Amino acid sequence: MPSLEICFSPDLLHLYTLENKKVVVADILRATSCMVTGLACGVKSFTPFADLEECRQMRQKGYLIAAERDGQTIDGFDLGNSPFSYMSDEVAGKKVAFTTTNGTQAIQKSGKGEILIGSFLNLQAVTDFLNASGEDVVVVCAGWKGRFNLEDTLFAGALSMNLVNYSINDDAALAAKYLYSISKNNLFQFLSNSSHFSRLKKLNIQKDIEFCLSLNQYSNLPKVINGIVTNNYEGNNPL
Repeated sequence: MPSLEICFSPDLLHLYTLENKKVVVADILRATSCMVTGLACGVKSFTPFADLEECRQMRQKGYLIAAERDGQTIDGFDLGNSPFSYMSDEVAGKKVAFTTTNGTQAIQKSGKGEILIGSFLNLQAVTDFLNASGEDVVVVCAGWKGRFNLEDTLFAGALSMNLVNYSINDDAALAAKYLYSISKNNLFQFLSNSSHFSRLKKLNIQKDIEFCLSLNQYSNLPKVINGIVTNNYEGNNPL
């Protein structure tokens, strides 16, 4: 029986074995939600960077460049970290170099194995793929600057509830599953006092938050291949 483990922060990854396991990275507010949205709406690829200046240099190679730190778009970049920015025809067909406070860092720290990009927006697609694979899974929550955060944990809990025939003996997975079970009927309300929700609320992006917490808007399953995030399957469209 395959196992499910949840890593609450990339800074804890040294405690996990990732070899021969599926890794799902989640940064619900908002990096992985942006990637899922963008790829579903026609963006060609996302190349994640931990370093701001490395990302900036990708403009010289014809990429759109996108950067966020502490929830805000960085001056001099084309795009930020709102999923709505990646729905327009102007970004369709383009390659995006992307750096964020937490999400892109988590991807780069998750090794070179099979890494999937997860969000509430494509929860069913992630679930179906993992149930079909029958392989061990580690969910890497992007967290906030190395710390635990609630929204990524709730996604991990939702995934744990949807997986079948998985062994869940990991206390982190059990806790995430319980948190999702008591919050699933109103994720927005449950997260209203969370730290990152409060940060983003000050930026007047409630629309972003509500969208990122909506279930199964897209059927695509982005995957990291050679450091580049692309759709795992061709021809995926919004549901």
